Amino acid sequence: MNVPFLDLRWQETQIQDDRAKRFSTIIDSTAFVLGPHVAAFEQEFATYIGTTHAVGVSGGTSALMMIFRALGLKEEDEVLMISTTFIASASGVVLGGGRPVLVDIDPQTRDFDFEKLEAAVTRNTKAILVVHLYGQPSDMDQITAFAERHNLLIVEDACQAHGALYKGRRVGSFGTAAAFSFYPGKNLGAYGDGGMVVTNDDEIAKIARALRNQGCVEKYDHEYLGYNARLDALQAAVLSSKLPHLDSWNELRRSIAKRYMEGLAGLPLILPNLSQDTEPVWHLFVIELLDADRKEFMDALAEKGIATGIHYPIPLHMTPALKNLGYQPGEFPVGEMLASRIVSLPVYPGMTEEQVDWVIEAVRSYFHG
Repeated sequence: MNVPFLDLRWQETQIQDDRAKRFSTIIDSTAFVLGPHVAAFEQEFATYIGTTHAVGVSGGTSALMMIFRALGLKEEDEVLMISTTFIASASGVVLGGGRPVLVDIDPQTRDFDFEKLEAAVTRNTKAILVVHLYGQPSDMDQITAFAERHNLLIVEDACQAHGALYKGRRVGSFGTAAAFSFYPGKNLGAYGDGGMVVTNDDEIAKIARALRNQGCVEKYDHEYLGYNARLDALQAAVLSSKLPHLDSWNELRRSIAKRYMEGLAGLPLILPNLSQDTEPVWHLFVIELLDADRKEFMDALAEKGIATGIHYPIPLHMTPALKNLGYQPGEFPVGEMLASRIVSLPVYPGMTEEQVDWVIEAVRSYFHG
């Protein structure tokens, strides 16, 4: 049996008629850049998340960069963040004018180790970047209390967490602003790149709208040095077609994750940590091997037609692009250990029960023969 890591074809069958109508309207009008279709999706997404504003941009990294620029970060301003996320979280801070300060993670939650987070605060700390990694919401009560105690801004990296809930409230609505990515493989994905800034802050929304469009507030009134970083109308049409399905697609992901949690229990591996306060959306289902050789394990699944991944194999402090931050191997031992042992299993809407069972059987067979 073949089990790809991700298969988007099933999603297309759910939206193709509606999406085709939207494409036809856009092509007939030739309104390809910004325009009413982008504006409509921005309003739909803001309503869905529960924020006043949503600003369509070219990607999740662009969204983070524009948020930090709108916050007016300077070179010495520090932003606290975990050491184990994708590089875009850190590059968004750097490109937005600030300096990432990395913090090691808790081995159970894979989120901030809050004792180490406290120790990382300095007089230059201005914000905390909360990454809802793998679609698992962070502990926003604890983070909010920490931010209030130290007078810090909260920015959410929700690029993997479309629709995730913390105590019944959607992530992306807690901080000063939040970034989403619509890369095709995300829970809400376009047919190419795209992203969104969401916020209740009028000034941040105003600056983000200008920055995405060459810094233009009104036509030819360039108040800022900006970017060509707009969400285009065809991508907005795809996203508008998909958004009404997002909650049901996330429920399908939850049902797959539940089968994994039950079917893989008792094996020599660590399953994702679940909190009763959260409803994850399972962008990724990441297990942690204990004594098994990771390459051997992944090769064994590949022999049975099952694709796997690693998210992410190199912690940020060991990434060449961030060597100027000055960190050394060994500074974040929990994150380094996790990076050496994690494997991501397939999870996506449209995955059949037979495919899920095949993955479970293959993993159990690897350990028990």
